Amino acid sequence: MKDDASTQNEALAGHLLDHYAGRIARVQRPYVLGLSGLQGSGKSTLARVIKTQAEHRGWPTEVLSLDDFYYSRSEREALAHQVHPLLKTRGVPGTHEIELLLSVLTALPNASEKFPVTWPRFDKGRDTRMPPSRWPRATRPPRLVVMEGWALGLRPQLESALEEPVNELERVEDPDGRWRHWVNKQLRAYQPLWRKLDALIVLQAPNWEVIREWRSETEKELLARGAPLAMDAAAMQRFLFHFERLSRHALATLPVLADTCVEYDTHHHMTGLSHN
Repeated sequence: MKDDASTQNEALAGHLLDHYAGRIARVQRPYVLGLSGLQGSGKSTLARVIKTQAEHRGWPTEVLSLDDFYYSRSEREALAHQVHPLLKTRGVPGTHEIELLLSVLTALPNASEKFPVTWPRFDKGRDTRMPPSRWPRATRPPRLVVMEGWALGLRPQLESALEEPVNELERVEDPDGRWRHWVNKQLRAYQPLWRKLDALIVLQAPNWEVIREWRSETEKELLARGAPLAMDAAAMQRFLFHFERLSRHALATLPVLADTCVEYDTHHHMTGLSHN
């Protein structure tokens, strides 16, 4: 299964780089390729394969993960106190330091040995940022930047769509809708970041229900490593409830916004590929 997935990713990365090669060659700055997919869809793995293949083609490449720009646990605890208790949990719009990510994108074209560009690395097993000594650093301008994240390209929902809760978490812990309205409003602040993308690739899951199974695989790896804040099945279900609303919204709306849509079945086999 792992060999199949690896072969699939190698072939997909090669196809994507072939498809976008002309556009990458034409721009006089780093080409920013967005890779959007729900939890467990394989975007981080695919991003690494794209980086390896791009560098074999002679294109210096950096990968930026939206997940690495989560606010630290202490900052989210402050948000939970000031705005809503549910904001203690990382992931939803409003829990990323978007201004920092935008500043990294602005700085990368001028990266050098003398003026390296660094950015955070987030430790999900400890639910906070790693120390700066362990952050990635770029010492040359990249030809390609792959930006990956679960909500990349997502637009806010209509206000009317926020009225009814979508799961038990919203019904019990956000009965007045204050949290989901705040999160939806924060998503507007992400739109300038989306506009930095030269192209958006969407890894399309077949449905929301399979995401729990896919995301659980990641958590099993953290549990096996003995990560102190790794989640068991019950904690994982509660965690995913925070994402359900916008994940369903992403499944319904992102394919038509994508430059490239890659479709998968429940076993994570690629079933379709289309370029808009």
